[in-house]
Amino acid sequence: MTSLAHEHCLPHVLVVDEKLLHEDDDPVKSESPSTSVESQYDWESEEFRDIPELVRSVVSFEDDPSLPVTTFRSVSLSLFFIAVGSIVSQIGFFRTTSANFSTFFVILVSDPMGRFLARTLPDYRVPLGRFSFSLNPGPWSTKEHALVGIAANAGSGGQWATYLPTNAKLYYGIDMHPAVALFFGWGTALIGFSFAAMCRQVLIYDPTYIFPLSLQQVTLYRSMAQKSADDSNRGKRQMRGFWLVFCATFLWQFMPEYVFPFTASLAPLCWFAGRNHIANFLGSGVGGVGILNITLDWSNITSSVITFPYSVQVIVFTAFVVTTWLLIPIAYFGNLWGSPTYNIMSNGLFQKNGSAYPFASLLDTIDGQQVFNQTKYGEVGLAYAGAQYMWGIFFWYASYISAFVWFGLFVGPKLLKIYKARRARKSAHVDRLTKLIEANYKDIRLYEWLALFTIPFVVLLVVVIKGGIYMPLFTYFIGLLFGAAATLPMASIYAMSGFMLKVGLFNELVYGYMIDGVKGSSRHPLGQLAYRIISGNVWYDCYPLLEDQKIGHYLHIPPRHIIGIQIMAALVGLPINYGIMRWILETKFDYLTGIKTDPTGQWTAQDFKSYNTAGIQYALVGPTRLFANTVYRPLVYGFLVGAVAPLLIWLAHKKFPRWGLDKWNTTIFFASSATFRGNISTGPFTSIIIGTVWNLYLFRYRHHFWKMWAYISGAALDTGFNANLLFIFVILGSSGIVMPNWWGNNAQSTERCFHVKA
Repeated sequence: MTSLAHEHCLPHVLVVDEKLLHEDDDPVKSESPSTSVESQYDWESEEFRDIPELVRSVVSFEDDPSLPVTTFRSVSLSLFFIAVGSIVSQIGFFRTTSANFSTFFVILVSDPMGRFLARTLPDYRVPLGRFSFSLNPGPWSTKEHALVGIAANAGSGGQWATYLPTNAKLYYGIDMHPAVALFFGWGTALIGFSFAAMCRQVLIYDPTYIFPLSLQQVTLYRSMAQKSADDSNRGKRQMRGFWLVFCATFLWQFMPEYVFPFTASLAPLCWFAGRNHIANFLGSGVGGVGILNITLDWSNITSSVITFPYSVQVIVFTAFVVTTWLLIPIAYFGNLWGSPTYNIMSNGLFQKNGSAYPFASLLDTIDGQQVFNQTKYGEVGLAYAGAQYMWGIFFWYASYISAFVWFGLFVGPKLLKIYKARRARKSAHVDRLTKLIEANYKDIRLYEWLALFTIPFVVLLVVVIKGGIYMPLFTYFIGLLFGAAATLPMASIYAMSGFMLKVGLFNELVYGYMIDGVKGSSRHPLGQLAYRIISGNVWYDCYPLLEDQKIGHYLHIPPRHIIGIQIMAALVGLPINYGIMRWILETKFDYLTGIKTDPTGQWTAQDFKSYNTAGIQYALVGPTRLFANTVYRPLVYGFLVGAVAPLLIWLAHKKFPRWGLDKWNTTIFFASSATFRGNISTGPFTSIIIGTVWNLYLFRYRHHFWKMWAYISGAALDTGFNANLLFIFVILGSSGIVMPNWWGNNAQSTERCFHVKA
């Protein structure tokens, strides 16, 4: 997970201790991107004392409500970037590697486009009664600029709901009706908005939930706005630095991605070990465990080394060491947990003899219902999996339960405070940022939130009742309940840390037991995938919405404008996602299904394979059969471990509060341990080295420099990488230009670990 982990500020919950890291920093004396007027604020007053120093150094505490927000210019640019982003993101779903559509690219390109429109559009008012609007309401504003980025974020991520019609076609030869696919996608996307409403009072208005990735974007918005101000030397310096780093990254990335792939995975153990298979396996980052492996490819690092606090980076790296540097070699060389019969680095399923699992033969259709063929199952036997995938299930179970226990122990008191304040009809938050929003802008009303829930709820209900997604009706309601229950605990961890928790395989387990217990329920794996999307999408669509709403909070954008543009983005983006999906299935079907081998190694649809594997395990075979076997039975102890671990941390923290044990978040550790890395292990070792420099040394001892350049350089590095990868995919890939093999691009092993396999 590149978006794993980050936590800056919730008092004593997840983050780097603010006192420890800032004890040498006087926020009044430190340089801030704010104006000289803002530097005179009393940081110890009630309005500011709860606002973390990091936030004070980035945001403005003054607002101009007259600035234009939702205009013809901002909506037009939003539609353009939603379309472009939807195409790029949807293509990425099917590829082994993908060029993620960068929000920073949108921020950079939309600003000059907006200024161009402000210079050229006529000052004409379109007469539409109460809906009249001006084509050119004045100078291009930062709020318009941010609204375009928020729309692109919300609409260009690629709809996870398209996995359902894709898997139907790839693995079962089913052409799902376009209306079913579209309304299913719209329903699952929009219902996440209503669940975000549950979290707003806690996560958006509480200043201690900083949303670190939102701060990174706010830094760039403000730097670009200040660059045009006559008195802002800081903004000009930051933008010059941004473009220098961007250009350098764009040019460099041709080396590891195309010309000199050797630099993407430097494996010293391989170089000095010769033909020793053990050393090659331990040192290789592609096909091995990557001990001491160094990467010079930014795609293996990302700006998480800057945006994620050091405490979280340590947790993530520790989990990587335990699972990849310890458990994989133990299983690989010790022939444990089914190794080597079942490929330890595969996410597929196997028969007992190690051959591919014939899942399609277990499904019969009788009277329109998908029935499990018990006789055939008796012949085929249990579905086995590789060791890495198996212990991933254990850790996913642990992380899910840990999220709830951790949330109750460490965040519960904060929720109680908010509840008491609302009962007393007081504002739970009195900080300056919240006061600016409450004083100048109307929030979304309760009945509007209810409508936003009711409409997609009914749409999804109709889709489920019509039977086109193979999911029993009663599981729909339960899926929404589980999704709602997970939203706030997981969103709170993300808001503190930037760590995007996955629900893991818990929803699949619940679904499997439900259909096991109800006679006549469809056992089609697509039903399990539909349930997974509904129950999980509540959270997966909720967190980027909240992140963008926090950006709006930092930039003082009216909440109703933010919600409105996010809804538009979801409605517009899905048909584009769907169209691109259909085009890819038509043109790349043989590659995606494995009928033909893609010479580029890109069109593999490996993510879809993982989802189909889970559907076979939990729907087709079912957890009752799985956990009756001694191979799977120990995995359920993950729930016990996930419940006990945060309790032990909490008790230890109460006993020894000075030790900072509250920063060791068990949920992040378990979720990091559960991440399926496949055969790629290059990156984490380099990341912890760079993270130590940036977020320990520079953050603590050169904090002024860190504040000036951290978020700007992270944005530039990510944007340069994405621009380069998109250039390689579109220009070089479409033209068929292939880099010839040479010493630094060896056909057998680009990292020159020639003896990874026995």
